Amino acid sequence: MKSRSWKMLGGVAVATSLLLMSAACGTTGGGTPTGGASHEGKYKIATIPKIDGITWFDDMKRGVNQFNTDFGSEVEAWQIGPDSEDAAKQVQIIEDLIAQNVDAIVVVPNDPLALEPVLTKARQQGIVVISHEGPALAETEAVDYDLEAFSNDAFGELMGRKLVEGMGKDSGTFVGEVGSLTSETHMAWYNAAVKWLAENYPNIKPVQAQPYEDANDDAKARSNAIEILKKYPKLDGMISCSVSAGSNMAQVLKEKKIKTVTLSQLTLPSVGGPYIEEGWIYSGQAWEPAGAGYAGNMLALRILKGEKIDSTVDLKWNNYTASTVDGKIVIGDAILQFQKGEDPFDSWDGKWPF
Repeated sequence: MKSRSWKMLGGVAVATSLLLMSAACGTTGGGTPTGGASHEGKYKIATIPKIDGITWFDDMKRGVNQFNTDFGSEVEAWQIGPDSEDAAKQVQIIEDLIAQNVDAIVVVPNDPLALEPVLTKARQQGIVVISHEGPALAETEAVDYDLEAFSNDAFGELMGRKLVEGMGKDSGTFVGEVGSLTSETHMAWYNAAVKWLAENYPNIKPVQAQPYEDANDDAKARSNAIEILKKYPKLDGMISCSVSAGSNMAQVLKEKKIKTVTLSQLTLPSVGGPYIEEGWIYSGQAWEPAGAGYAGNMLALRILKGEKIDSTVDLKWNNYTASTVDGKIVIGDAILQFQKGEDPFDSWDGKWPF
């Protein structure tokens, strides 16, 4: 396989200054357990994705499995998720894990605040809780820490910049799409992009107030793409905050031989790579799901072992080796941005692991 190099963009620390709150159980600000589950043998750490069976979270499972291999002498780590993007199903999984008396839960919430009560319950029973893509939970007692791969504002602004660059003009229209309007990070990226565009290119406007939703489902995303192109035949661009949104729009554009719509989007190399090579996607950006899975489990393990969590914390995965800690948010430096003619796509061979 050809060598690969990634274009890395630094994650900027979140500007907000959150107060570090200590809960009745869980951990203190210094990372010392105050109510961890007693056990003999290995720590049990369960990771819950938004949905099982899609490429993004299959790769997260790769990171969880690698963590389990690397630290198998002291942990038992696994991933279990719902079969659809449903916060209620995540709640049920968490309830089951509480009953199993696991030591830690790492969760990517479909609706962060809908999970707050059950995650608070988990912490009250001494379970360490780490969220990923759920920064609002850092302002509650539901989590020990929230792990972010980067600044959400920076990620969204990059989508906006790349949309303008691909359009090659300072006026026009675009549409947005997210997995769900309750997905905190998807909406944070989209809103940051819209705000940046309004401030810098006020004549590039969204066609409607709210983005489309696709529930991270390919069939729904394809249906949306067909509807969007029919409803907005003069559309100039699209900002896609779900992997399904962008790849299905790219496929429909290819089928219809439409080359006038610029796509700036969340994607994975294995999903978006061919479309970028062929010119249907202008810019893709992401972070490595496996890295988030691994780093989230590493953060949980460090807390379970009573280690201090500060900006020297090493989560043992590239771009999480010296994460920024801002209150209860741990921020990596892991934005990936890629487009045709630039690494890694000038040497794409179809064999990336994600």
